[in-house]
Amino acid sequence: MSGSKSADSDTKKTQMPQTDANQEQPEITEGKTENLEAESAEQPPADWFKQQAEAEEKIAHYHDELLRARAEVENIRRRSQEEVSKARKFGIESFAESLVPVIDSLEAALDQPDQSAQSWQEGVETTLKQLLSAFERNSLKAVAPQPGDSFDPHVHQAISQVPSEQPQGTVAQLLQKGYTISDRVLRPALVMVSSGQ
Repeated sequence: MSGSKSADSDTKKTQMPQTDANQEQPEITEGKTENLEAESAEQPPADWFKQQAEAEEKIAHYHDELLRARAEVENIRRRSQEEVSKARKFGIESFAESLVPVIDSLEAALDQPDQSAQSWQEGVETTLKQLLSAFERNSLKAVAPQPGDSFDPHVHQAISQVPSEQPQGTVAQLLQKGYTISDRVLRPALVMVSSGQ
């Protein structure tokens, strides 16, 4: 028994120094690492201040560009609003200018009461030509389908279907002209559609 106790104590003695050595080693390593980190924190790189100054200069430059871009966008928005407002107010100016001669012709005709029927008719025809010319200049076109033309629901409005010599589904009769302005329907043409013979 005494032999086994001495063997145990020898094992403990040999293990203890190893454990102590293992504990001391990490402490030394950690201390060296902390010292290195402290030294690097105390001494920034030589060009660090230069890099910081360049970064701040770039930030100031980008901030200035951002402010200029915002101002430009605001100016564009304001100009656009002004142009839309002017377009609403003066959009019919060209059309109104074209109609002024028509008004002049009608007033001139009314100022001469002692005219023959033929003179009145010639005056009305002249005035109609002026009016059609004004329409043309402002992209206002008549829609007047002839009998036999195919029915187009985009520009024609069917009032009814009637038996006709024209093929089924075509225009049988025009009741009222329609008008488009720049390919947009202002008023559809009123028509009667053929249901066939």
